[in-house]
Amino acid sequence: MKKFIMVPALVVSIVLLFTLNGCLVFHKISYEVHLDTPEKGYAIVTAYDMRSEAETDEDYQKDKDNLFQYMLKSKEFVEQQRKQGREIYSRKLFVKDGKLIGQGEFKFDNINSVESIKYEDGFHYLNLTLDDSVIYTNGIIVKSKDFKRILWDKGMKILKFEMFSESFKGNPYRPLAPFYKK
Repeated sequence: MKKFIMVPALVVSIVLLFTLNGCLVFHKISYEVHLDTPEKGYAIVTAYDMRSEAETDEDYQKDKDNLFQYMLKSKEFVEQQRKQGREIYSRKLFVKDGKLIGQGEFKFDNINSVESIKYEDGFHYLNLTLDDSVIYTNGIIVKSKDFKRILWDKGMKILKFEMFSESFKGNPYRPLAPFYKK
């Protein structure tokens, strides 16, 4: 089964499209965007309770290799992110309460590099689908018939939002935490 997944700077960053035979999924993802100017700054992206959706052992192994070798350690991943406007300076995994957490930090010169956040007329904003579930934001959520938008005014120097991804209830997602070695 081929799928496209969105991955933030380290994992999901956060969040990057590439094809895998399995699929890395997570319970929720949070973004903390620190602005030096309206367009420039750095972001911290954290994916909580990372798992694999792989149906076969072979695909499960590919997901583990992609996460633990490619995304966490490779220079190629850093170069791929650089081409998308993200200068990764930190990427790490850790286990908390038996769940694998991924965190990436990157600098950017164009706010669009962070989940396509835009800056216009003194406001930062992020367009989302109506189905996207925002758990938390320090901005304001505005809904229309076709989409929802998080708005932050120009005075805010830190933009935060956290989104729900998957509950894992009743789904056969495979854990990744037992395979993480420092």
